[in-house]
Amino acid sequence: MRIPFLDLAKANAPLMPELAEAAARVIRSGRYLGGTETAALESEMAALCGKRGAVAVSNGLDALRLIVRSWVDFGKLREGDEVIVPANTYIASVLPLTEFGLRAVPVDPSEKTLNLDEEGISKALSGRTRAVMLVHLYGTPATTPGFAARLRGEGLMVIEDCAQAIGASIGGKPVGGWGDAAAFSFYPTKNIGALGDAGAVVSDDEELLAYVRALANYGSDRRYHNIAQGYNCRMDEIQAAMLRVKLRHLDQETRRRQRVADAYRNIIKHPEVTLPMHEESAVQVWHQYPVLCRRRDELRRYLEGKGVGTDVHYPEPFYQQPCYQGLFEGQWPVTDRICREIVSLPIGSVSPAEAEEIGLLINQF
Repeated sequence: MRIPFLDLAKANAPLMPELAEAAARVIRSGRYLGGTETAALESEMAALCGKRGAVAVSNGLDALRLIVRSWVDFGKLREGDEVIVPANTYIASVLPLTEFGLRAVPVDPSEKTLNLDEEGISKALSGRTRAVMLVHLYGTPATTPGFAARLRGEGLMVIEDCAQAIGASIGGKPVGGWGDAAAFSFYPTKNIGALGDAGAVVSDDEELLAYVRALANYGSDRRYHNIAQGYNCRMDEIQAAMLRVKLRHLDQETRRRQRVADAYRNIIKHPEVTLPMHEESAVQVWHQYPVLCRRRDELRRYLEGKGVGTDVHYPEPFYQQPCYQGLFEGQWPVTDRICREIVSLPIGSVSPAEAEEIGLLINQF
């Protein structure tokens, strides 16, 4: 048996005819940036999140950066302001904050959901808190839309990092529609992945969207008129066309991942392996299927020996990275334990039957 952690060629194979037709359509059009595919994708992303608009950009990190930069330029965030973030998130969530002199405040996640919860956020709030970043890790919504609304009602800005959770929801309210602005990543490994790099900003704030669009195009609000010192963060038409094909299959892809997750949940019965929480009240889209095991490295070697690939999301927390040496002071025991014990099982390109085989192997570990 050979089951790689992720086989993108296998994952994309069923969509090959549609992807090829979409690419050919763009090539024939002669318009490769800022055309109809990008405009249509933006409308589809806004509709998916129940928001007024979206801006297609170069990648997920740039989506976050453009949101934060806009709020800084608007004076809504100032150097030294605190922004609450999950301590176990990927560094991309934090880089735009520290870039603009903001103080990222790491908060340990819930041990059950591996995501930020209301209690953790509430305890971390201070007189210097200006924003909360809800990172919907692993495809599970963090907190609730009601709690996000409460934070906004208290004058805090809520930014959603939806890089891993497109299509997830609670009570019919999709992630990306809870806060003041949301960032999406379409990195090839994501549930809806480009054939390259891509991202999007989604919001109801039309002023924000207009400024994000300008910043992403050299700071230009019209040709040869630059209102800001911007960047080149545009999405190209080919990627927009690829993503539009995949968005049509989002529900199908989510159901496939849910069936794989159910197979793991039903099969894996090992006293040393803790499964992720399956929340009945939420639509989880399972970007990853993370389990915890104290003998994580042994388990990974065992599965590799059986032909099964795994991965770790993430082995080192951002606050221990060399680039942040000495910047963060505090203790985050839950995150430290997660980093020691977490292992992601294959879900991006496996079938429920393969997941059952993997689960049986784990039970024999």
